[in-house]
Amino acid sequence: MPAVSTEASEAPRPDALRPVTRAASPAPDRRLRPGGPGFRRMSLALFLAGVATFALLYATQALLPLLSADFHASASDTSWTVSAATGALALAVVPLSALSERFGRRTMMTAALCVAVPLALLAPFAPTLGTLIALRAVQGAALAALPASAMAYLAEEVRPKALVAAIGLFVAGNSVGGMSGRVLTGWVAQWWGWRAAVGAVAVLALGCALAFRALLPAPRHFTPAPLAPRALVRTVRGHLANPLLLRLYAIGGLFMTVFGAVYTVIGYRLAAPPLALPQGLVGSVFLVYLVGTGSSAAAGRLVRRTGRRGALYLAAGTTAAGLLVSLGGPLWCVLPGLVLVTAGFFAGHAVASSSVSDTARTGRAQASALYQSAYYLGSSLGGTLGASAYHAAGWSGTVLLGLLAVAGVVGVTLVGTVTARRA
Repeated sequence: MPAVSTEASEAPRPDALRPVTRAASPAPDRRLRPGGPGFRRMSLALFLAGVATFALLYATQALLPLLSADFHASASDTSWTVSAATGALALAVVPLSALSERFGRRTMMTAALCVAVPLALLAPFAPTLGTLIALRAVQGAALAALPASAMAYLAEEVRPKALVAAIGLFVAGNSVGGMSGRVLTGWVAQWWGWRAAVGAVAVLALGCALAFRALLPAPRHFTPAPLAPRALVRTVRGHLANPLLLRLYAIGGLFMTVFGAVYTVIGYRLAAPPLALPQGLVGSVFLVYLVGTGSSAAAGRLVRRTGRRGALYLAAGTTAAGLLVSLGGPLWCVLPGLVLVTAGFFAGHAVASSSVSDTARTGRAQASALYQSAYYLGSSLGGTLGASAYHAAGWSGTVLLGLLAVAGVVGVTLVGTVTARRA
């Protein structure tokens, strides 16, 4: 007799009556990524914004000898066309970084270019040196909104694994802008004068600004925050009370003092006898900036081998060696000296700036903004003091100022070394 199946008569188990539930899958990351929609447009937009910003910021640096001749002014007077712009940027970068928290990164970057570019178009028509300096100061203050907002935009809109590459492209735009603006003005000025050269940079920046606005994707991850001045002041005070951050700010400012002094004055030395280079070649000397790309990348490997303080000592030593080599009269001494100064500066800047983010546990945006403020304040002071030293004692005076700033870097770093050993 066949066995009777009992499966149909078995009572169902209680757990069999429960609905099947699956673990909720994590929400997809909709931030921009390489190869994804919008990433290439965003990268190109911010690259062009960097080109526009730094081409405008240093537009007059290669033209200072021509400004001196046209306005019958000394090197220290014309240097204010650079120092006023970088000094205003230094003062404005912290408050404008706070405003971007309220009004949005894209809005602030657009506003920066909408103010700076028209001022650049007006600059060639400045009737006096004082008018030109005033236009440059307002321009520098406006441009402060762009680097402060760009980094925050990238942090919010780009996936973490792609963030370093995106920031690297923006920084590359900064470098290309600073270099190309100087080279472009040098060659245009040789044929048509400094006013045409400044106008050419303004047109370049206008094109970059229009492309930036058309390409940059609208933010999808920005959340407006109310303005909180008291909280900002507390955060800034906390950073300024941190001895390690203060040392890093001082190191960045001192390195930039050397760099600002050298590159503000070098045009006068190259244009004067016995070198007497034409204006186009004077501007082309700024191609030495390309050395900084390599030394910035090498700084990371240097830190892994020698530690941060060891890397800073080597950067300071390289900068000092470049200053001393540049004292030689022939061009084959001046150019290698510039190469060494540039390599040492970019390596030191890379080490100091990266250390700020690692050191600040809270308020990293404000910590970085304070570093930028110290950095551009150093550029402003270096340009003006370097030109004054050149006016008083020639290139040797500028070199002496640079060596004093390098000694300051070594002294501040030594304080950090001693403090670390006592801890």
